[in-house]
Amino acid sequence: ARHENVLGYFIDVERIPNSCRHSTNRISLKETKILVNLSMAYYRVNISAYNEAGESPQAIYIVPEFSGADLPGQIHVKSQGTDAVVTWTPEYNPKCFVVDWGTGEEDMHMKIVTTATGNFTLDNFQPYKLYKIMVHASDVCQCESFIGHEKTFGVTHFYSVEGVPRTGPANVTILNITKHSALVKWTEIAAKDRLGFLQGYRISYIDSSRKKSPAVILNSSTTSYHLTGLKEKTTYRVQISGFTNAGEGPLALSQPFSTPKYGTVEPLCICITQHES
Repeated sequence: ARHENVLGYFIDVERIPNSCRHSTNRISLKETKILVNLSMAYYRVNISAYNEAGESPQAIYIVPEFSGADLPGQIHVKSQGTDAVVTWTPEYNPKCFVVDWGTGEEDMHMKIVTTATGNFTLDNFQPYKLYKIMVHASDVCQCESFIGHEKTFGVTHFYSVEGVPRTGPANVTILNITKHSALVKWTEIAAKDRLGFLQGYRISYIDSSRKKSPAVILNSSTTSYHLTGLKEKTTYRVQISGFTNAGEGPLALSQPFSTPKYGTVEPLCICITQHES
């Protein structure tokens, strides 16, 4: 339909997951913007236009993840085999809490907890997978939409069993090589390859005689390091690994690089002056 023929828009806001499959919130409006009061759960928003002839196909939008830095409540998770016990301390007593858990928007589960105790046992956790656990307070607890009623109390992340990283960092690159130093840069280990909470990186280098430097420990948000104390006219290779509480992952190696015999070479200008005869 051409834009001038549009009479209005239908917005369907669906919570993910939604144990009440029948209840999406359908909103009809004339404007092209809407303010919706949402919790930090995942939501799918379907938008279609309509005119006398009917309704257009839906455009689907997934509400992106919010940052949970300023939430009021702390959630604690304790592993018990393949189960996890989730506890929290309510600030007030809503009618119920809604607990979401899973590895992402494609795999979320939801449970309504009406007890005031503030604990809950979740089961069937897979090892080496990062789970997101969210607790929301709600004054609506029957099987209907929580939209507009639900306030997020806290969010936490959890591994039932941590593993060592599956890979080392990618794209290990050496820059700014001088007689005694060089800059190492790399790309952080991707979340899906960490298999546990990444604690940091261990970096060292070996020279052509296989002599290894002491390892330096860097925090997990670091993606560059300045090597110093190198010998001139020597070939080196840098090795970096990531580690979790379960141990160290495989080494990523840089290409070999050589330090020069002299410092940075300044360009030499030879100027020739012509005298007119």
